[in-house]
Amino acid sequence: MKEAHIGIVGTGIYIPSQYETAEEISHQSGIPVEVIKDKFGFNKKPVPGMGDGTMEMGVRAAQDCLKRTGVNSLDIDLIISIGEEHKEYPLVTTGIYIQEAIGAHNAWAFDMAQRCGTAVAAMKVAKSMMLEDEKINTVLIAGGYRNGDFIDYKNQRVTFMFNLAAGGGAILLKKNHGKNLILETSIITDGSFSKDVAVKYGGTNNPLTKENIDNGLKSLDVLDPEHMKKGLGEKSMPNFIKVIDDSLLNSGYTRKDIDYIAVLHMKRSAHEFILKELGLENDQSIYLEDYGHIGQVDQILSTQLALNEGKIKDGSIVVWVSAGIGYAWDACTIKWGPAE
Repeated sequence: MKEAHIGIVGTGIYIPSQYETAEEISHQSGIPVEVIKDKFGFNKKPVPGMGDGTMEMGVRAAQDCLKRTGVNSLDIDLIISIGEEHKEYPLVTTGIYIQEAIGAHNAWAFDMAQRCGTAVAAMKVAKSMMLEDEKINTVLIAGGYRNGDFIDYKNQRVTFMFNLAAGGGAILLKKNHGKNLILETSIITDGSFSKDVAVKYGGTNNPLTKENIDNGLKSLDVLDPEHMKKGLGEKSMPNFIKVIDDSLLNSGYTRKDIDYIAVLHMKRSAHEFILKELGLENDQSIYLEDYGHIGQVDQILSTQLALNEGKIKDGSIVVWVSAGIGYAWDACTIKWGPAE
C-alpha cells in the first residue's frame, strides 16, 4: 500500500488466577444463581489476587504482548495507558510506570480515560497521532482494570455491574505494518448521563473521612436510577447500532461484511439483540461468560480468543464495540490480514 496506514502487530492479555463464581455471588447477593448465569450472563469472573494492581496488570499485559509479537521495547515510540483510574495510588501516571517497567526508554507516555470505551477511543487517538507525527511509528496501548472492587452485592441498584471483573490488556500498533489495518472509528458521547453513576466518596464533593471511609470502600453507585434506566432504555441500543454502522460505512463496508464482532460483556439479552440486529450468528462473536466484564480490556480479550479459535482469519472484517459510563458508545472497524 502506498498510502500510510496503521496496523495491529499483536495483542497481550493478563488474567488473574483467582475467580469468583456465580454461586458465590448468589450467596452474597441473595439473587438466584440462575439469574446471574442466564440474565447477567456470566458463570465466573476473574478477581484480583495479591499484587494484581491496576498498573501491574497493565505491565503484565504489555509484557505478554511484547513476548507474543517479538517486538523490542526500545522500538516503542509512545505508550498510551488505558488503565482505569482506580489504581494503586490516587494520583499517578500509569503510562509512565508501564514505560519504565517494560524498559521502553525511547518512548514517552500518557494516560487517557473514557471508562470502558477507552481501548477503542485510544485506537482512534493513536492512529491520528501516528499519521500526523513522523516520529511516532510504534505505539503500545495497555492498561489494567479492577473496578469490581467497588461493587457491593447487597446494593440492588448496581446489579448490572455485578459482572465487573479484573485483568489487563495490551495492543501494539505500527505505522505501515502492512496488515491488520485499523480503519475508521465512530464515537458517541451523551453527557446527560455523566453524573448518574459514580463512586460517591473520595473526591472533592465527598472527601474520605473517618465517618464515611467504610462506605467509600464499595461505593460505586447509581445516583439517579430512574433517569439512567429511562434514558439508556431509549438510547443505548440505537447508539450501539449507530456507531457500528457509521464505523463500517466510513470504512467502506456494511453490516453484511462483518466476519467477527468483539463486544464488551453485557447482559445476555443485549448481546443477542445486537447480533440479531446486525444479522450475525452466535459464532461470529464470543460471549465472555467465563470472564465477565473487564472494562476496556474486553475487545482485546475477545480478539485474542477469536484468533486462538480461528474465528478471525486473513481477510476478516472485525468490529470492536464498547460502551463506557458517562455515557459513551464506540466502534472501530479492522481489516484483518495482509493489506491489499
